[in-house]
Amino acid sequence: MRRPEWAPESIDIERPSVARMYDYYLGGSHNFAVDRSAAQAMIAAVPDAPLMAQANRAFLRRAVQYLAGAGIRQFLDIGSGIPTVGNVHEIAQRVEPDARVVYVDVDPVAVAHSREILYGVSGATVVQEDLRRPDRILNHPEVRELLDFDEPIAVIVVAVLHFIPDSDDPRGILASIRRALAPGSYLVLSQATDDGRTDGEREDAHRVYRRTDNPLFMRTRQGLTDLFDGFDLLDPGVVWVPHWRPDTLDSTEDAHRAVFMGGVGRLGD
Repeated sequence: MRRPEWAPESIDIERPSVARMYDYYLGGSHNFAVDRSAAQAMIAAVPDAPLMAQANRAFLRRAVQYLAGAGIRQFLDIGSGIPTVGNVHEIAQRVEPDARVVYVDVDPVAVAHSREILYGVSGATVVQEDLRRPDRILNHPEVRELLDFDEPIAVIVVAVLHFIPDSDDPRGILASIRRALAPGSYLVLSQATDDGRTDGEREDAHRVYRRTDNPLFMRTRQGLTDLFDGFDLLDPGVVWVPHWRPDTLDSTEDAHRAVFMGGVGRLGD
């Protein structure tokens, strides 16, 4: 396909991007034919894939609304993808106009899209870094310019950890981030789990994502709970994401179909 003007030469536009696939699931427009093809293959393997993305994004919305309402004015969204449908800065700034948000993603395509979307937006920026290198994120000059680490920050790691294998020590990564945070900060986590899926569905999902640069590494509820080490989990703990402080009881029906589990933890004083 012809390379768009905004896409750097270093981007392989013939290879699916998980960020653009996720955008497609959400009904966004920031994706290419190759991403739509891969996403449709995923939907053929796991028909609930769009529901999964939408339920996870709804969890993100509720968590950010809660935190902004609780007085949090700073957000560090790591693995943010493309901030199009239901993005953090719009949600937070609707509650508190002075809220500041730094988006972080390793995917150059997601970052290129984000820069276009955020052009001229006050209180929000994007940097290209890797969750597996937390020190580079925490010490990045643009992160430090916008966020004050002497004050509470909400760190968001949503729909990312299933791309981080245990060999990369996700618990150690999150511990490094936790040590940099002021008391009263929060951690918002979610990731896909294969709890309740058939062996065939698991293999089909893994096969689709092996076509991208980001194979899947699923975890159990307990595995995700363990990643909140050092944080006090808010009620209702780590649950299927539709069960986290739902807007209505109807939205919790068949919650396991969302595939994502998540929770929010607070760093004590």
